[in-house]
Amino acid sequence: MSIIARMPLKPEVTVAVLAEDRGRFLTVEERIKGRNVFNQPAGHVEDGETIIEAVIREAREETAWRFAPEALLGVYLWRYPDSGRYTLRFAFTGTVHDHDPAQPLDRGILRTHWLSRSELLERRPQLRSPLVLRCVDDYLTGRRLPLDSVACLDVQAAGDVQAVSLQSL
Repeated sequence: MSIIARMPLKPEVTVAVLAEDRGRFLTVEERIKGRNVFNQPAGHVEDGETIIEAVIREAREETAWRFAPEALLGVYLWRYPDSGRYTLRFAFTGTVHDHDPAQPLDRGILRTHWLSRSELLERRPQLRSPLVLRCVDDYLTGRRLPLDSVACLDVQAAGDVQAVSLQSL
C-alpha cells in the first residue's frame, strides 16, 4: 500500500533550479534559523509572476547567474516536520550563464557552490530538506518534462482561456 501525501489547502508554492556542470550541481549555502544549510537556488513564487519567471528571478537573486530553464524536473510536495507547513516545489533543469560576481546575493545567502552528488551526501545533515537530494537523483535518472508541462493560463474578459507563451517570458 502506498502513502499519498494529501494536498493541504494552501501550500507554499516554490521553484528550484537544478543546474549541472561536469557532474557538479549549483547550490547555495544559506543561513536559516541560525544554521548554515545547503539547497538548490530556490524560493517563493511572487504575486503576479509565472512559475517560469519566478525560477529565473530566484536563480539570479540567489546566485548572480542567469538561468535558462530547459525542462521541468518534477513537482514535489513536502511537509516540514517541525512546523507542519507544506511546500509545493516546481524544480527545473537548465543552464546558467552571464555570471555577475559584483551582484550582491539575496538576503540569507552566504555563498554559492558547485557540488557533486557525493559532496551533497557528505553534507546530508546540512541539507535544507530531503528535496535537495531527491531532485539531484531525479535529474541523474534522466527525468525531464517539457517546459510547456507548466501552463500559465490567463482568463480573458470574454470567458475564454488563453495560454501565455513561454517564448514571451
